[in-house]
Amino acid sequence: MTKTYCTTESNMWISPHTGLVTSLPPAPRSSFASDNVAGAHPLVFEAMLAANAGHFPAYGADPITQRTETSFRELFDEDVVTQFAYGGTGANVFALASMLRPADAIVCTSHSHINVDETGAPERVLGTKLITVPTRDAKLRPSDIEQVSSMFGNQHAPQPGIVAITQVTELGTVYSPDEIRAICEAAHAVGMFVYLDGARIANATASLGGTRAALRSFTRDAGVDVMTFGCTKAGGVFGEAVVFFNKSFTNRSIYVRKQTTQLHSKMRFIAAQYEAMLKDDLFITLGGRANAAAMKLFNSLHDIESLKLATAPDANSMFPIISKPEREILQSWAHFYDWDTSINQVRWMTAWDVETAEIEAFAAGVREVLD
Repeated sequence: MTKTYCTTESNMWISPHTGLVTSLPPAPRSSFASDNVAGAHPLVFEAMLAANAGHFPAYGADPITQRTETSFRELFDEDVVTQFAYGGTGANVFALASMLRPADAIVCTSHSHINVDETGAPERVLGTKLITVPTRDAKLRPSDIEQVSSMFGNQHAPQPGIVAITQVTELGTVYSPDEIRAICEAAHAVGMFVYLDGARIANATASLGGTRAALRSFTRDAGVDVMTFGCTKAGGVFGEAVVFFNKSFTNRSIYVRKQTTQLHSKMRFIAAQYEAMLKDDLFITLGGRANAAAMKLFNSLHDIESLKLATAPDANSMFPIISKPEREILQSWAHFYDWDTSINQVRWMTAWDVETAEIEAFAAGVREVLD
């Protein structure tokens, strides 16, 4: 049955065949727009509240930050250097600034966050060039590194110096450990370094096995030089951790962090969140919850052919196709983002705190409109 819609305060649709007016079900309380919209986990707030008692040295000299740095070394079973920053874009800029050499350029996918979602911050602040590679799934491959090899040694061309990848990618795909290892080997073979944007590292870790060993397999063991380790999307409040496996980049990184405006004076409030997240691997648990919620949503709706949800999500996002009339009525009822309007693509993303009842409510509304 073909349906047409009128957007009213009561969110009614009208069948052109029967004239029947039907109301959509109550909108879900949860948003399916982003995992950034969720609140913080209670244990994170408890840790921040505990950090609020008393006076402590500033700029990371406090005992909470020092304990959390130790926790990161235990997490990776490696003598890593961890430095905290304010947020994702700032951490990306700080990490990349610590790695860049004069005349270096950064190779990344055209989908990458540093290319399309940071208002040109890497180019403006770092004064470097992003060499973007179009890919079907937002993943780089060793062959993409080969494509830029003609630039090496050309004094008129920026020199590819860093390969930047994202885990989970901006299209919701997850690199396997072997895929990242292959990228690192190809990059290192030509003198390049590898940076991993881990804003959704919790989701990736849960997707790839849900253990510390799984995390190490696609970071430390794969050959990544520097990474960000995000917790905001997995139940944190604010802040980001930059983890250096290649400690040659830490010779001046503390100065670079200050210069790129990422040195937080009351750093204990960032560190306390990570201390809570790393304890008992809470970050993996929360990433797993978000992934499981996405799978429930997929299982509830993938039979609707027009959505073109042929493949189960790797992590906590999916990108269905919804034509404009249906999209407008659904977005007036429940919040989610457009993605690529040229092909009527939207993004649905689940957060760590989405409950089954909310998934069912959202699925019921989508099915009411599209079935």
